[in-house]
Amino acid sequence: MSGALDRAWLAAHLPHRGAMNLLDEIVAWDDDHLRARATGHAAASHPLRRAGELPIAAAIEYGAQAVAAHGALVAGHSAPPAAGFLASVRGVTFHADRLDDIAAPLDVDVERAGVGAGGVLYSFRVAAAGRLLAEGRVAIVLDAARVAAGTTPR
Repeated sequence: MSGALDRAWLAAHLPHRGAMNLLDEIVAWDDDHLRARATGHAAASHPLRRAGELPIAAAIEYGAQAVAAHGALVAGHSAPPAAGFLASVRGVTFHADRLDDIAAPLDVDVERAGVGAGGVLYSFRVAAAGRLLAEGRVAIVLDAARVAAGTTPR
């Protein structure tokens, strides 16, 4: 696995800007896996807080951002990563009610499960101090311009 990358790298390579860039660092990665860490989930200013709490469903966004980071890394430096968007979320299980009351940093693990024409499938897990908080799968459509134009193949 390749080594750590910091918040500056994330800010430069992910489409998420400002406070919506939720990850603090990439801990390790290879062609199929990535582990990221996040520490801002307890902040009162977290952009996904609702009624003073950060709902556990925000774990999906942490997973999706880790997927975006993995996509940027495996694309390499020769070309920008393909534009993409979250197309579906499946098989999600929450093992907590919220994230803002978790004191430990969040460990976000993603694994590429499949690649097809125009998209990728990843599994994700969000944990803290060895406690699993959320897990599931996300599908990402990579050719966002064609999808937006309604010209995707059927």
